[in-house]
Amino acid sequence: MQEKKYFFFDIDGTLTDNRTHKIVPSAEKTLHALEKNGHFVAIATGRAHYKAVSFTNAIDIHNLVCAGGGCIARNDKIMYMHALPHDKAVSLLKEADRRNAGWLVMLDDSDTVVMKDYRFLEQAGRRMELTSYIYQPDFSYEACDHIYKIYLALSSQQEGGWISTLGHLRMTQDYLVFQYDEKKKGIEEMMDLLHAPRKDVVVFGDDTNDLVMFDPGWFSIAMGNGNEKLKEKADYVTAANIDDGIEKACRHFGWID
Repeated sequence: MQEKKYFFFDIDGTLTDNRTHKIVPSAEKTLHALEKNGHFVAIATGRAHYKAVSFTNAIDIHNLVCAGGGCIARNDKIMYMHALPHDKAVSLLKEADRRNAGWLVMLDDSDTVVMKDYRFLEQAGRRMELTSYIYQPDFSYEACDHIYKIYLALSSQQEGGWISTLGHLRMTQDYLVFQYDEKKKGIEEMMDLLHAPRKDVVVFGDDTNDLVMFDPGWFSIAMGNGNEKLKEKADYVTAANIDDGIEKACRHFGWID
């Protein structure tokens, strides 16, 4: 009997064609072939849960490591939802206020953000993604139990060491996103939940944000269209995603027929 593997796939540039933003047909077929052969299949993405499920529901996959590893969903049920470290989040927001940098905070698994003033919109404009803005002038971030994400209006020229206390990425030239960024830890938590050995993990990725989940303790595959640093760290480099790279890798190692 074939040894069971536990697959974790990045979405953008790995499963999906960056030109169409749709899953590569051979990749979708391969995911279900892996499941049919008894393997575990999950998506590992930086997308928030509410965004990720619109993708997974469409392709009939039901296991997720999302929100940068901050949320674990097994059979469509959320098992964990990690917030940002509260003290660090509050400290960052206080410093942003001191510097007159506008911010938005996400307090739950939705497209809703809270703001106590209009500084973010004035400094960075509206986000390109669908967002529901709640204006709450008496809002206190110190009193919040959980802060899942912070959007901070800050140009690259305004960046400084004070923003390095929390993991972040730049979405546009006008603002930064601070969110949980532990894809590797999310995979480890899923494996612990499944009581499965971490050595049987197989991850697929394409960009620098996937470097954190390319761990020597398991098997890592980089897409042919991927970042060169990721390819250097990978155990195996397959063809580009649009050239059926996922299917080719899985056939190469005998995980599918």
